[in-house]
Amino acid sequence: MSPLANRHAAKLNGIGNEIAVLDLRGTGLTVSGAEARAIARGDGLAFDQLMVLHEPRSTGTDAYMTIYNRDGSQAESCGNGTRCVAFILLRGTPREKLVLETAAARLECQRKAETVFSVDMGRARLAWNEIPLRDPFHDTRTIELQIGPIDAPILHTPSAVNMGNPHAIFWVDDIEAYDLGKIGPLLEHHPIFPERANISLAHVISRTHIALKVWERGTGLTRACGSAACAALVAAVRKGLTDRRATVSLPGGDLDIEWRQSDEHVLMTGPVEFEFETRLDPNLFKDIAA
Repeated sequence: MSPLANRHAAKLNGIGNEIAVLDLRGTGLTVSGAEARAIARGDGLAFDQLMVLHEPRSTGTDAYMTIYNRDGSQAESCGNGTRCVAFILLRGTPREKLVLETAAARLECQRKAETVFSVDMGRARLAWNEIPLRDPFHDTRTIELQIGPIDAPILHTPSAVNMGNPHAIFWVDDIEAYDLGKIGPLLEHHPIFPERANISLAHVISRTHIALKVWERGTGLTRACGSAACAALVAAVRKGLTDRRATVSLPGGDLDIEWRQSDEHVLMTGPVEFEFETRLDPNLFKDIAA
């Protein structure tokens, strides 16, 4: 039997971004890609991201997080998932703050209200080799990439940003005018992105409001993606399209994003919805065990 059988798991969402949380602190257990895919098949547990908690690795942190996409691949960052973890760890306690760590970042979380949390997502990485991109673009505010005919491309010249994971943001007049479910996987796996990329369509409504739709690397179309919202705001500011703080509206709801000038950190604030708690059915892992 898999050591993950009967482990306690929680299901939440951050403005529709489906999140599962598995707390393995104190067990020494880890999760494989196959096990992550198996958990996603659990009753009601289909997730966009699985947040697995381990013992802290650095002084002053509360937990180390490994993040899995639905396809079993790992993600370096998940803003909505981080808010969900903060809810789980802070509920029932008088604490208002905690610090979580991933392979890519140290994330400070603060409770703003019972189900509203703010996450310091750190600095955006903007150099071509930090995103990373295959080609050495001097200015990642706009990169040479298009899909469709050369003389009439469907989408072209996106901005590129790394917010713990790579993002490409295409600026459009209508985010619903494109079949992102069809275009997204082609762009996610484009050779220009050696680690694949999250693909966003962004429309600037005003200096303080962006509409966003996201194809998430390793997951697909999602109702929300916190790191994509952060990347879109940073990219918009760099292009002179918005102020440094704006509402980013995704299909699942709104996030308040600020690119702080004092230290260049990106702050993301939004709600969490708790759905249920369960234990992992041993039958989910029987094929893996076999």
